[in-house]
Amino acid sequence: MATPVKKSSPAKAKAPAPQKKPTRTLSADHKDKLAQGRNESRIVSRYLEALAAGKGKRGRKRTPDSVSMQIAKIDREISSAAAIAKLELTQRRLDLVAELERLSVRVDIAEVEKAFIKVAKTYAQRTGISYGAFRTLGVPADVLKKAGVSRARF
Repeated sequence: MATPVKKSSPAKAKAPAPQKKPTRTLSADHKDKLAQGRNESRIVSRYLEALAAGKGKRGRKRTPDSVSMQIAKIDREISSAAAIAKLELTQRRLDLVAELERLSVRVDIAEVEKAFIKVAKTYAQRTGISYGAFRTLGVPADVLKKAGVSRARF
């Protein structure tokens, strides 16, 4: 019987150590530009939201007092209502409470508009927003004129 020959195993090659990616740092100028963009976006968003909230619906304007009176009326009716009517009155009451909160919070549109005028032109140029897009969302033409946003493309 022959003795088995011991085969030498090839040396296992070590996997190369993973190379560390160089850490990237933002320059102070780049950080400032990012902060400016966030600030401008916040100001433009606040103005557009104030415009949307200020748009009333057709018909008689609702006041916090009239909404409170409707809530009180529902509170009186709910105890004697049938089960399905209670459900509907409960939902109506929740809707009125939400509306009352919305009516109570008023935004000073003049202050928000002033801030918008300061940043609208640079924001529009940086993001490629056109005059028409602002107008479609209800921004008045005179506000865009004050801001320096023109009908011409940049």
